[in-house]
Amino acid sequence: MAQSQLIMPRPWKAKVMIWADLSFSAMDLIEEAKTADQLRDLLAGFFALRSSDPCDSVLLDLYLHTMLFSREQGLSKEQGSASLSIVKTLHQACVETPLANEQHCFQYFSELLLCHSVRRPPFSVDLFSAEQVKMLAEFVINTYFRHFKLYKYMFTPQVRLDVTLSYTGMSEETVVQEDEEQKPSSSPEPSSEEQSPDTAPVEEQGPSPRAELRQYIQSELSAEVSRLQASVEEKLRLNAEALSSKLAQLEERSAGQRDKSHKGKKK
Repeated sequence: MAQSQLIMPRPWKAKVMIWADLSFSAMDLIEEAKTADQLRDLLAGFFALRSSDPCDSVLLDLYLHTMLFSREQGLSKEQGSASLSIVKTLHQACVETPLANEQHCFQYFSELLLCHSVRRPPFSVDLFSAEQVKMLAEFVINTYFRHFKLYKYMFTPQVRLDVTLSYTGMSEETVVQEDEEQKPSSSPEPSSEEQSPDTAPVEEQGPSPRAELRQYIQSELSAEVSRLQASVEEKLRLNAEALSSKLAQLEERSAGQRDKSHKGKKK
């Protein structure tokens, strides 16, 4: 089976997403849904998702909670449609590659919020207020970015690293001979009666240089894996702190742009 090409992390360009995935009539049907099960069935029909499929079920839960959040906050139809499209395209950016792209996704999410909170047509619209931007950002951070690695594990293929080693100073013939020596012999061993009485017992040989080399490589790889795990955990901790600080900066920028827009209108 041909393996798919690995996509490297890349920045995404934000754009206005009003009515991108849910039309006005679709939002009318969503507003008429009385229960969470009815709303879930509607979303499954709109996006051709099956509850029996594990990945589709996870997406349905994500979309369902996004629409329930829109209801709780009293968002309009335009705002509800845009909120779901923001979450949907953020997920697409996350699962585009199995490699780490959390910083790219958070930057894309920040630009999407600004694109829907500042009036600058045709590049952005003032769809959300500063308070709504803050609530939407907190919702996405707590429900999506907090489980970012779980979504990536669920929706992206596993990447394995194949390592090929070549040893300097060892010819291929030597390696082949050592492999043949390690294989059990197919010929039957002579019985004790057939052995010559003059034959002295052969002392057991110590481990071959190849076995010692293999053991050394395994120990070095284990140590390197431990160092990598510690480095990844430290990066995750730093990323969590960076997300909190960037959210605060995003709120300040959005409030500043909103104030400038109001001042321009008064003039």
